[in-house]
Amino acid sequence: MTKSSAVLFILIFSLIFKLEELRAALVLVVLLIAGGLFMFTYKSTQFNVEGFALVLGASFIGGIRWTLTQMLLQKAELGLQNPIDTMFHLQPLMFLGLFPLFAVFEGLHLSTSEKIFRFQDTGLLLRVLGSLFLGGILAFGLGFSEFLLVSRTSSLTLSIAGIFKEVCTLLLAAHLLGDQISLLNWLGFALCLSGISLHVALKALHSKGDGGPKPSKGSSPDLELLLRSSQREDDDNEEEYFVAQGQQ
Repeated sequence: MTKSSAVLFILIFSLIFKLEELRAALVLVVLLIAGGLFMFTYKSTQFNVEGFALVLGASFIGGIRWTLTQMLLQKAELGLQNPIDTMFHLQPLMFLGLFPLFAVFEGLHLSTSEKIFRFQDTGLLLRVLGSLFLGGILAFGLGFSEFLLVSRTSSLTLSIAGIFKEVCTLLLAAHLLGDQISLLNWLGFALCLSGISLHVALKALHSKGDGGPKPSKGSSPDLELLLRSSQREDDDNEEEYFVAQGQQ
């Protein structure tokens, strides 16, 4: 339930860094999604202060992370519009940040595991390494798609897409694992889907309302030059047409 605040933090930081304009419709979308997700995951449970603080802090830091990522991806002078370039520069830093935590919490268990370093069955080792390799490919695809989505749209759109994924996960848990969903949960599900649908509709209307081929905020200078040259050619063609009409 606390994790539903992530989209609120992303909206707040997007407004602070001027990545989004403050609009009533945008605030309504975020409130519908955050409130709906809170109601959809609501259940009576024992409150834990430490867990609450950790999840809230993760949501706060996640909001900063994705808004700053959007700023990096959409600045043409940095040359990081390509998701591969972004991953090439950011993934090593992310690895260095996670490796100490991995060494503390999982290093001893992994180093003494009979599945990898103390293996006795070669077939089991190959299956484990194959699973790790497959997980690495999936993680690479996930990171690539996230950076690509942020570079083309916004961090808020990425967060909303992630919430749709969480809603699907909860529905599968209810269907496959037998989790009970109350009337309040279903009402929250309806609110969440309403917010997501409204966001998609607003994005579609906004894209249709843009007149003419305008380069995006992070578009390359080559694209801007191409658009200007094509517009100049159209103007020259119109001028030649009117001259020909005048001669006739």
